[in-house]
Amino acid sequence: MASISGTWTKLAAAEQLQRSSHTVSAVGSSLYVFGGELKPRQPKDNDVHVVDIDAASKKPTAKVASHQYRDGPSARVGSASTGLGSKVYFFSGRGGEAMAPVDEEGHLWELEPSTSRWTLLAPLSDAHPAARSYHAMTSDGKDTIFLHAGCPEQGRLGDLWSFDLATKQWRERKAAPEPQRGGTSIAFTAGKLYRMGGFDGKTEQGGSLDIYDPNTDDWSTLHYNADGKSGPGARSVAALLPIAIDGKQHLVSMFGESDPSSLGHQGAGNMLGDVWAWSIDDEMWRPICASNMPAPRGWFDADVVTLDGKQSIVVVGGLAHSNDRLDDAWLLSF
Repeated sequence: MASISGTWTKLAAAEQLQRSSHTVSAVGSSLYVFGGELKPRQPKDNDVHVVDIDAASKKPTAKVASHQYRDGPSARVGSASTGLGSKVYFFSGRGGEAMAPVDEEGHLWELEPSTSRWTLLAPLSDAHPAARSYHAMTSDGKDTIFLHAGCPEQGRLGDLWSFDLATKQWRERKAAPEPQRGGTSIAFTAGKLYRMGGFDGKTEQGGSLDIYDPNTDDWSTLHYNADGKSGPGARSVAALLPIAIDGKQHLVSMFGESDPSSLGHQGAGNMLGDVWAWSIDDEMWRPICASNMPAPRGWFDADVVTLDGKQSIVVVGGLAHSNDRLDDAWLLSF
């Protein structure tokens, strides 16, 4: 199996980035980092930390700007975000003394970086998704946000919701194939939503790529050998990102946790350092090989950014094997 070549560049290392269970979203050539924890079950802050990716790619170890915008969301961990157009959208997470899911009655937080303004978007639909953490969000790149799975007060979820920004309506879609899970990853490309990985409370999930078609409101599944040789092994709290490589659309799966810690959320399990690309056209996995690899990690976040007309991936922070929170930002280019 032929591999795909990539190049890792370290963009920054800063105290503001040292965290896990946070969110990362790119708007233009800037990266916005929000939420997360430095110590287990203790939200670190509710500041917005900004990395200028274009400047950092030309001069590594750039400084990180931190802002505390007024009237924004409370400090939280295990939230989810997605960038759409010039804005970033967030939903729920865990916070407060009880570290319970933050219930905002289906509202979405909207961050507009150009005006440094937070807005709490109230849904106009009666139905809305329950509060949760360690869920997944993405968008179709037009006007629809997708929200999937995660952990409510107890147990795990497998539901799928869409939010239409024009009408501010939530719509419940067909639930994903079982098992229900937290720490799963979703991505939208070529008109469809892809889901892989996650933790069902007993085992990490692997060996299947679940595909949702919004036009038919139905799921299908592609199976692969999750042996770490012909395809990525089972994992959760990883990343799945849509990206064009050599002009062809791919999904990139990276890092994650393959075995949970016996200490639960208080400890670190087995962290992975491998990166794989799934070809939408060929329906097969290829490993991505690159020198100067970042440390293995889980409980991180990443996003796609366009620099000089080409798409790259930015990875920030996360939890290392040692149970330490990482403080770095890396760029993977092709």
